[in-house]
Amino acid sequence: MTIKTTSVEKKTKGFSDVIDITNDVEAFIKKCDVMNGIATVFIPGSTGAVTTVEYEPGLKKDIPEFVEKILPRDAYYHHNETWNDGNGFSHMRSALFGPSLTVPFENGKLTLGTWQQIALLDFDARGRNRKVIIQVMGE
Repeated sequence: MTIKTTSVEKKTKGFSDVIDITNDVEAFIKKCDVMNGIATVFIPGSTGAVTTVEYEPGLKKDIPEFVEKILPRDAYYHHNETWNDGNGFSHMRSALFGPSLTVPFENGKLTLGTWQQIALLDFDARGRNRKVIIQVMGE
């Protein structure tokens, strides 16, 4: 069993930015020289998330519109009283999607669907340099 870990940095715009990181994960699997196993993608922090989407222009607009409807920026959030940083909505959105994703791979290739990509979602109230952890386990 092999376990290898790396990280990649992504510059984000915040406010529900959607970034395709599939190629980063695939490249690391190839670098690890592991044929079968799982790849876990994790974002440290509490205002980002990782999920799968069909990464296309429509969904890059739909996701921000969707989260704005269910967790609007201008709603009242108790978190904002604690830190006065105005990003309570960011934490709630992140909690909805979650910080990690695990995808199996076979013969060195992710087992994603035809139109499925791995996406980093940045919900913070400002752009950031995000660190994304990728860990591969397999043989």
